[in-house]
Amino acid sequence: MKLVWSPERASRAYIDTVQSCELFKESGVAEFISAMAGGWNAKLIVEAWWHGGAVGTSIGLAMAARQTGGRHVCMVSDERSRLEYVNTMREAGVSPPEVVVGEAEEMMLGLVGVDFLVVDGRRRDLARVLRFAKLSHQGAVLACKNVNQRIVAGFRWSRVLDGATRVVRSVATPVGNGLDIAYIGGTTISPKSTSRWISYIDQQSGEEHLFRG
Repeated sequence: MKLVWSPERASRAYIDTVQSCELFKESGVAEFISAMAGGWNAKLIVEAWWHGGAVGTSIGLAMAARQTGGRHVCMVSDERSRLEYVNTMREAGVSPPEVVVGEAEEMMLGLVGVDFLVVDGRRRDLARVLRFAKLSHQGAVLACKNVNQRIVAGFRWSRVLDGATRVVRSVATPVGNGLDIAYIGGTTISPKSTSRWISYIDQQSGEEHLFRG
């Protein structure tokens, strides 16, 4: 289903996140991203969490997934990160989403059709997460937070995406520690061309003529 903006879902996700993230430093980012994911009716929401980071955005995405009926998955690099993430979410009073552990290539194999992806800019494997993401053919929204805290300065979508990914538009915002957003256009899958025979009967002679169409 094509991404279609819904102000109602965006508003509900935003309000739910505000109520759940009052104590988190990341609340501004969380509310913004939650409203976007809810508004775009995202069905497969994936986030790449950074060890030691806050979980405000995760809470916001959980609220958005609740509104859209979507699947929310969090990617972490190792078991220690998984335990930290799950415990922090539970301490915040929110049920943790599905959590996958491992390398970007491995984790993305089972996540096909991502239409909303959030990556923490402090992750060293940022580019690999984005390049191996199996985005929805209907389009997707990518968000990179904490871009101002990246080890390598000068974040650009063109540097972290492969040439086959079509960025329709992007915007850099001052939300939080820098939030860059890109809208990825959908791809049109052309059906395999198959030849067929077209029959035409001459009304005067009664002869049948066959043409390959």
